[in-house]
Amino acid sequence: MNSPVLPPTSAQLEEARRVVADHLQPTPSPTILINGRSVYVKLETLQVTGSFKIRGALAAVDAALRAEPTGRVITSSAGNHGLGVAHAAMILGARATVVVPANASVAKVAKLRQYDIELIQVGSSYDDAQEHALKLAAERDIHYISPFNDTHVIAGQATVLDEMLTQVPDIEHLVVSVGGGGLISGSLLTADERGRSDLRITGVQPQNSAAMFHVLRGATMAEVVHDVTIADGLAGGGDDGAATNAIIAQHHTPIVLVPEDDIRAAVRHGAESNGLIFEGSASAAYAAIALDLINDPHSRVGFFGTGRNISSELLIQILSEGRD
Repeated sequence: MNSPVLPPTSAQLEEARRVVADHLQPTPSPTILINGRSVYVKLETLQVTGSFKIRGALAAVDAALRAEPTGRVITSSAGNHGLGVAHAAMILGARATVVVPANASVAKVAKLRQYDIELIQVGSSYDDAQEHALKLAAERDIHYISPFNDTHVIAGQATVLDEMLTQVPDIEHLVVSVGGGGLISGSLLTADERGRSDLRITGVQPQNSAAMFHVLRGATMAEVVHDVTIADGLAGGGDDGAATNAIIAQHHTPIVLVPEDDIRAAVRHGAESNGLIFEGSASAAYAAIALDLINDPHSRVGFFGTGRNISSELLIQILSEGRD
């Protein structure tokens, strides 16, 4: 893996803002009701790839092309980051290889096949895909882009909160779904840069797969047990010693865990009550607010609607669970 990975500098954060602004329109931050509470939501579901991951991918592919004009990159992904890299490669003129697990989301794999990339499916977990991608990167001598443990990816993800603070400057508490930690790390750095030490940030992970939660309590990634979750974008391990781990730890950021049934209920509630299609990863943050796991009944709360890439079959199944 590219090493060492450092937090982005102010100059790198600004460069990421430039790249994102050149290629993406800002997504809106309307209010919705969750159990009668007015909540801000940043609708990253409206991104062209259906996920916020396009931001970090654009920043990282752009940086890779500036460093190595041959334009070859490789990444591993549960799906959304791969889609981001594929789309960024298309518009920036890079050649991309994307490695995903063999059991990756059918909806995300179908979208990946629409791009002119080398798509490889291997193993049964994100960790398997990452291991294979790193091996290929070394064999082919091409640049590997981590979905989270990458300076430029973190800088790109930082632009989500950067936009949101411009749109809803009165937000007091931000709830962020956490996988490898790129999005929450970028958010923490943005809050620092914008002088928002008053902004509370809480991370959320699925109870069934909560690597960051346990690693911040002293476990190694290999010691974390993972069960099946529909929040596939948050599932699996991260990297021991990742820059994201350190950023979250240094900010003493709390992480709460959401049971699987409540993530499914949040997918259903989002669709039925707010007309919004959220995949499981976005619904983890929604569920944490619905369950009041953030223990903050009075602040102006917001969350990131991180993605919409849920298969129609799974969505229909979850919606059916709510019928009498």
